[in-house]
Formats: sequence, C-alpha cells, structure tokens
Amino acid sequence: MMPISKPADAIHKVWLYRVLTEILDNTLLSQHLYFKGGTCASMIGYLDRFSVDLDFDLKDGTAKAELRTQIYKVVKTLGLSIKDESKNALQFFLKYEAPTDSRNTLKLDINDLVPQTNDYIAKSLMEINRTANCQTIETMFANKLVASLERFEKTRSVAGRDIYDIHHFFMSGYKYKPEIIKERRGTSVIDFIKNLLSFIEIEITETVIDQDLNLLLPPLKYRQLRKTLKSEVLVFLKDELTRLQP
Repeated sequence: MMPISKPADAIHKVWLYRVLTEILDNTLLSQHLYFKGGTCASMIGYLDRFSVDLDFDLKDGTAKAELRTQIYKVVKTLGLSIKDESKNALQFFLKYEAPTDSRNTLKLDINDLVPQTNDYIAKSLMEINRTANCQTIETMFANKLVASLERFEKTRSVAGRDIYDIHHFFMSGYKYKPEIIKERRGTSVIDFIKNLLSFIEIEITETVIDQDLNLLLPPLKYRQLRKTLKSEVLVFLKDELTRLQP
C-alpha cells in the first residue's frame, strides 16, 4: 500500500489509481506497458514513501501513435485534461480538479528505451484489485542506481528521492541486477559504483534532500532520516564496493 505523507495527498493518490486502473483495463495498454517507478514499488510493497507519477516501460516497440490514441481515450473517459505532452516521447501531464493551492497534475511517462536485461513479473495490485506486469525488485534497484547518476548527467538536476530509494532498498536487503548496470553504462559495476559514490559525495546536500523528501515522507520519518541519509547511503555503497573488489 502506498502511504500518503499528508491528507491532501489522498486526492492525488485517488487520481493515480483511477488512471492506472483505466490503463490496466485497456487491452492494448495493459498488454504492452510494464509498470515501474516509485508508485509501482510502493503499491507492491518494495518502497514505503508517497509517489506522484505513473511510469511504464514499453517493452516490445508497439507503435507510439496507437498508444497515444489509447492514452487520449483514458484521459477522455476520466474527464481529465492534458496540461502538456511531449510530441516525440510518450510523456503526458494530466490535470484534474483539486482545491486551490493543492497539487492538481500527475505525470504519465512511458519509456521506450528499455534495457534488454530488464526483468518483469506479474504482480497483484491489491488497492485497485488489478494485476500488472511490473519490474522485478532486482530490475528496479539496478535502474534506480543508474537513474540517480544519469538524471544529473542529462539535466544537471538531483533528486533526494533517488537517494532515499537506494537507502531503502539496501536497508531492506534487496539485490540489484548487475547486467542492467553494465548494459546501461557500458562499464563494470565496480567503476559505476565509484562514479556514483563521487557524485553523491559532491552533489547531494541536505538542501537537496529537504526539497524533495519533505513532500514524500511522513514528517516523523523525514526528521529521523534527513541528517543521516547521505552518510548511510555512502556506507552501503562503500561496503558494496568492498564486496565486489577482488
């Protein structure tokens, strides 16, 4: 079950679940989209934070034009409006009715540049009484490790939620699939972790953590972790580097 960090988040969660339900009830979309990301991880119990987006992999190269048409049908069925969308990628910002000064937009992102080494498994989403093809935890963990660094390389932006998710996955004893890191980065896992360590040491600050996580975690959990999150992730990564090195 995906937790909410404050009462106002319940409205956003309802809309996330409405959109997800319509996608999974659509024959074309449900057959060709593979659920991933923070909302997926939270719904199937891999993660314990609030998430605001819907993320999918397009595994088999289905025509984007037809998928876009089906997304438009979902939007129309739910009475949503498209605030913005990418003309090249399958990325949509969907607007719903909400009280003034509240969050009123959710992002729907369908990635078509999918690692061949990703693995998927059918999982029950009990909160919406549906089943979806989802990334395995090993796939999620590996892609999260890479995404935390690639986000900065591509956009010069950093996300505290990436660091939190890495921390939570390590704390939970989850494993990552090394083949995904090798495929996405074209390097060894050892070299990648060295680069990730350097990135976190330099670029992740308490300010970065504050700006992101205070909106996604319950207040008590946020206060407990904010000062030690970075240092604890570094401990995990350094321990992993020691484990991997001969």
